[in-house]
Amino acid sequence: MERQKNNIRKLTLTALFTAVAVVGSFISFPVFGSKCAPVQHLVNVLCAVTIGPWWGLAAAFLAALIRNLLGLGTILAFPGSMCGVLLAGLLYRYLKKLPFAYVGEVVGTGIIGGMIAYPLAAFIMGNDAAALFTFVVPFLISTCAGTLIAAVVTIPMKASGLLARVTESLGQ
Repeated sequence: MERQKNNIRKLTLTALFTAVAVVGSFISFPVFGSKCAPVQHLVNVLCAVTIGPWWGLAAAFLAALIRNLLGLGTILAFPGSMCGVLLAGLLYRYLKKLPFAYVGEVVGTGIIGGMIAYPLAAFIMGNDAAALFTFVVPFLISTCAGTLIAAVVTIPMKASGLLARVTESLGQ
């Protein structure tokens, strides 16, 4: 019964984080052909340290899907956000330190997601000018901005004990 309650809480937070990421996509700026949405990266870090990598992955996927359906993003939102939250969540789950979540988000989104974006841009979007590292710089700009905001939010959460209370209430 307790596990079911925890899953309902995680599902609720996943939906909430998805909604924040979608609404936050209105705060975006273009960089070299991609839309940089730093709120997504803030949400990725919050997901990583609260609901974990798998629920966070679901939130990132849903946010990217809804953004694409509403015309607020591109298909490039999938690899960036999903790789970032997954790596951030896994690093935080096993190493339990906030800086690892930040590094995971930046490396996962900026480097891994940026490189995975290349085949999507080249073959699905038909962008012949795209190269392997074309999206690394814009993805890094976006994720660094969002991760910096996440640090401003999560460091006080951890210091006050709020982060521990949230994760404890979720059975993490």
